[in-house]
Amino acid sequence: MDEAVLVAQNLQKVYRTGPEELHVLRGLNLEVSRGEVVAVVGASGTGKSTLLHLLGGLDRPTEGTLFLEGKDLHSLSNVELAGVRNRKIGFVFQFHYLLPEFTAMENIRMPALITGQEIKRATLRAESLLQQVGLAERKKHKPSELSGGEQQRTAIARALMNDPLLILADEPTGNLDRFTAEGVHELLSGIAKQRGKAFVIATHNEAFAQKADRILRLVDGRAVPVES
Repeated sequence: MDEAVLVAQNLQKVYRTGPEELHVLRGLNLEVSRGEVVAVVGASGTGKSTLLHLLGGLDRPTEGTLFLEGKDLHSLSNVELAGVRNRKIGFVFQFHYLLPEFTAMENIRMPALITGQEIKRATLRAESLLQQVGLAERKKHKPSELSGGEQQRTAIARALMNDPLLILADEPTGNLDRFTAEGVHELLSGIAKQRGKAFVIATHNEAFAQKADRILRLVDGRAVPVES
């Protein structure tokens, strides 16, 4: 593992409804290095998804700083932040959010086309990713023609399309059976090690979490290391 890709310092998130305040994160600190898989566990409502949204620049903290490759993300404008998200961060969700009218190939190359990449180059990259995730023979299939595991592998390939530094996964195996979930974990772990990607994975699955390099448990809005 190399230097830290992601550094979060004193992240706080407070939601206000009238006079009421809900403190979800309370001074959370986190570092993630290249090639490292960090699992974040905790009961429902402890803030796992909120944390991922902050780490991915989908939301801004009430207080605290977040650095990606040394750049303070939350000092950026919304337009600048959107550009960083597209180039540097990949997202994998429990529900794959594939576009149903497009094939696996078309779904995977979509992020590159959004950035203005030439279609031939994007297609070659998508084909390489399809090979990596074991779906080369399924590239012309639409999501409805793919199994749950195949859909999630397609979503992982899509997240990798723009060669991001950081991949954030929110319950990526939540809808999969145990055997398929293990396959997805092996895929994510292999990508982290072979490609030097940093992963933060939020999960309820303790067995899945145990296979990560580190486990953090969200308790009272803070990240507490879990001893292996």
